[in-house]
Amino acid sequence: MLQAVDILSIQTRGRGLHEISAEVRRWTERQGVKTGLLTVFCRHTSASLLIQENAAREVRKDLEAYFEAIAPEAPGRYAHDDEGPDDMPAHIRAVLTGVQLSIPVIDGVPALGTWQGVYLFEHRRRPHRREVALHLLGEA
Repeated sequence: MLQAVDILSIQTRGRGLHEISAEVRRWTERQGVKTGLLTVFCRHTSASLLIQENAAREVRKDLEAYFEAIAPEAPGRYAHDDEGPDDMPAHIRAVLTGVQLSIPVIDGVPALGTWQGVYLFEHRRRPHRREVALHLLGEA
């Protein structure tokens, strides 16, 4: 049984879906695991992870609009606003989407579908440096 861990550092451009599929795939391929399970974990409470379509940009725009509607920035609406009006909405969005993904590894690569991509979902307006932990367990 082989095991590997690492931290990816991701610079976001601000709110939105940032695809990290290529970085995750490259790292996985370098580990020499042919069959296993990859855990991807976001180390933040105001960003999250998704597996979502990576072909049509409209999907990302619609998701971003949906989360704006269900967790809007609204001065006075939330008790927690220590870091500004996008603070509590960011936490709500992260709770709804989650911070961990489990992806099977088959033939040395993450077993994503044809149109699936791994995304870091930045919920804050300003750019951030985010950390994503990777843990791979499997056999060569």
